[in-house]
Amino acid sequence: MTTAPPPLRERKKLRTRQALIDTALALFTSRGFNGVTLDELCEEVEVSKRTFFRYFAGKEDVAMAPLHDMWRAFLEELETVPADGRPLVQLMEATLLAALDRVADEAWTGRAVLSYRLSQETSSMDAHNLHFCESTLGTVVEVLHRRLDLPDDPRTRLAGDMLVAAWRVAAGGWAAEAGDPPSLPDLAARFREAVAALPGSLTLTASPRPQPH
Repeated sequence: MTTAPPPLRERKKLRTRQALIDTALALFTSRGFNGVTLDELCEEVEVSKRTFFRYFAGKEDVAMAPLHDMWRAFLEELETVPADGRPLVQLMEATLLAALDRVADEAWTGRAVLSYRLSQETSSMDAHNLHFCESTLGTVVEVLHRRLDLPDDPRTRLAGDMLVAAWRVAAGGWAAEAGDPPSLPDLAARFREAVAALPGSLTLTASPRPQPH
């Protein structure tokens, strides 16, 4: 069954939103996040600031949009993923990979790399991202408790925190070493490896370093 394309008005809105993201990432990368004003961004895309604020809350929001879109897709996938008795972290890992497959194409990987690199260089973007992660984790816990039979204790939130930590480790290494174009399979593989390392990190022994003789 072929899915009908969205109405013309929706397609125009999507094109405007994407033009804002692509132009913002290009300008911020070439001139620095603080070297580009919102007025300059809107002028480059030929939209008003009023139009900009229909899509984004500010410069940080538009710059982080590729990665935030993936997490929004993750929340949508989490609403329907089957509860099949897997460990919770494994269920969320599979859900995030499904969300990644859903949003990621060659264009997205390039945008995501620029977005992640900018967030590492810009304190206001990093703070904005941390706030977004905290809000998203709160929603994740709410969805999981609504859909699944989970105990009312810290483990659900800690499982979400561990998933996000694994993602940050994977995405950080990927963004730092990504080629041109960036490889989506490499990102997915790094994320799987980071999740697989979580149990070992909990039992890692803090032994003293041997002293030289």
